[in-house]
Amino acid sequence: MSSQIQREVMQLILDQGLPAGAPLPTETELMNDLGVSRNSVREALKALQALDIVEIRHGYGTYVGEASMTPFVDGLTFRTLARPDDPTGALAEILQVREVLEEGLISRVAEVLTEEELDRLEAVVTEMEEAGDDGRPFPELDIQFHELLYASLGNPLVPQLLGAFWTVFRRVAAVRGWTDDVTPEVTARRHRDILTALRVRDVEGARRAMADHFRGIEARAAQGAHGVS
Repeated sequence: MSSQIQREVMQLILDQGLPAGAPLPTETELMNDLGVSRNSVREALKALQALDIVEIRHGYGTYVGEASMTPFVDGLTFRTLARPDDPTGALAEILQVREVLEEGLISRVAEVLTEEELDRLEAVVTEMEEAGDDGRPFPELDIQFHELLYASLGNPLVPQLLGAFWTVFRRVAAVRGWTDDVTPEVTARRHRDILTALRVRDVEGARRAMADHFRGIEARAAQGAHGVS
């Protein structure tokens, strides 16, 4: 019953074209419209809130949620941490999916990046190299590089998905007590290799450089799992 009510509430949102933040009918109105009890409505709304499809503001009402990646991130994080006997296996699966996604995306952007966009990537890589020379990890610069790399696609789902995978990796690393990047200068060089290939419109070279980058991430995860700092 709860699943059916959830589907009907979602359909109501779609049918009425309600944007994020728009108020939903009251519990009483939903009860009357759907012909169900108050408890059934509340149970369904709580389930939809967990998916960020609705937002329950106590004392104010129920509103359309953002439908963010939060439930996806939470689920992937739990799935990864729930395999203590295989600390890198589940994470490797996530990295593999992200790698396939990025290798496909970089093929699309390699031929269309403008000189201005390449210059912005250049600035980020230069900062990476400076940090790497000092032995300082640079996770925020890494995120920025990948966001800038695919910005020209104009697809808002891309940074959301990449950000979700990144958040899962960092959450798992924090719980497992893994150290930061132990070879930031190598990580900087791998990003330089990606940018160098992009500069000359070498699609295959860019894909190979991206694959090498992911080999480094996987090696870091494996080292962390075995207590290598």
